[in-house]
Amino acid sequence: MFESLSDRLNETFGRLSRKGRLTEADVDEAMREVRRALLEADVNFKVVKDFVAAVRVRAVGQDVLRSLTPAQTAIGIVNEELVNVLGAEREELRAPERPPQILMLVGLQGSGKTTHAAKLAIHLRKGGRNPLLVAADVYRPAAINQLQALGKQVNVPVYEEGTSKSPVDIAANALRFARERGHNPVIVDTAGRLQIDERLMQELVDIRDRIAPTEILLVADAMTGQEAVGVAEAFHRRLDVSGLILTKMDGDARGGAALSIRAVTGVPIKFIGTGEKLDALEPFYPERLAGRILGMGDVLSLIERAQEQTDEGEAQRLQDRMLKGQFNLEDFLDQLQKIKKMGPLTQLLDMIPGLGGQLRQAKAQISDDDYKQVEAIIFSMTPQERRRPELIGNRRRKRIARGSGTSPAQVNQLLSQFREMQKMMSQMGKMAKKGKLPANMPFDF
Repeated sequence: MFESLSDRLNETFGRLSRKGRLTEADVDEAMREVRRALLEADVNFKVVKDFVAAVRVRAVGQDVLRSLTPAQTAIGIVNEELVNVLGAEREELRAPERPPQILMLVGLQGSGKTTHAAKLAIHLRKGGRNPLLVAADVYRPAAINQLQALGKQVNVPVYEEGTSKSPVDIAANALRFARERGHNPVIVDTAGRLQIDERLMQELVDIRDRIAPTEILLVADAMTGQEAVGVAEAFHRRLDVSGLILTKMDGDARGGAALSIRAVTGVPIKFIGTGEKLDALEPFYPERLAGRILGMGDVLSLIERAQEQTDEGEAQRLQDRMLKGQFNLEDFLDQLQKIKKMGPLTQLLDMIPGLGGQLRQAKAQISDDDYKQVEAIIFSMTPQERRRPELIGNRRRKRIARGSGTSPAQVNQLLSQFREMQKMMSQMGKMAKKGKLPANMPFDF
């Protein structure tokens, strides 16, 4: 989402770093570029004005201009101010005075409330919770069926009473049901509505007053830019929204909503939707998003995704095989499939520090179809060939190519790359044994 903005900012700071010492005029020129980049990214004008002013006041201070690395110091200031705009610190979901925790999802039609109700249930269940989904959308055709299908898919129960009762009564009855059966949290999926529809907005107020939700979460589409900010303001005025779920943060919009919505409304972003899969929901950390925007990466999120796919015992087993030079194509395929579950490859590359605009062209050439080609080649091998790739000669290579729909040259390229990887791992294993690397260094990738 922030590729264009990231490239512009990195280009601006690159010019600053080449100057060595900075003058006040250098800072002013850089701030003009930053202002243009933010406005082009559809960031709210007042937010841009306040942000640039705050950065300039700090950047022309004596500490920056006299610093040994003034450009790096200026980038640090921009990073800190970006974090402030995004909300300073991660805000967790509120805890109720007495259980269950009630999460009421609201938003426009088509904003993704129903899907994100299921995503939220999955996320909270990972923490040992026992969620209940509530179908309180009685207006949209098949809304109840959609939530039931999602609930079945993720193995979370759904409370519904059809379309004949009022959403207010359904939500209240669901709360009673949850207390009787020990469900916590209760996630209420309400019908989408325009913020100018007085009758339907009043219905949300009535649901809120009846069930006293712990959180009212507005689900907003980040792709709509400044429109999302206006929607958030309108819903917040009527309902006192306590948090935001920004969806489609993996899209190609300019990102202005994410950078504006907290500063304009005062409502914290609590989660971001990062893809279509039902596990593609992340807690929102302002400092991590600021790092991605400035090309500093987001290593913590990358590590968290990796940890979800590999337990400690499996990681230790893989490390031992690598150190002993036993890593084979079956291990490689297993790791490849784990990486696939972590998300699109280009999204993962954005989390690695230092890529920024330098590898933008390379990233554009990387396709997730490359995963499929490698998998097809390995799946076309016999178990013996996967464990002992050195057995693969010309005849076997041609057979594998036919079975995978590739060419012998592509099979050969994969085998060559794998041999290089084996050599590197073997060398690292020898270094670890000699004490030149920590013996327990994690090699999982």
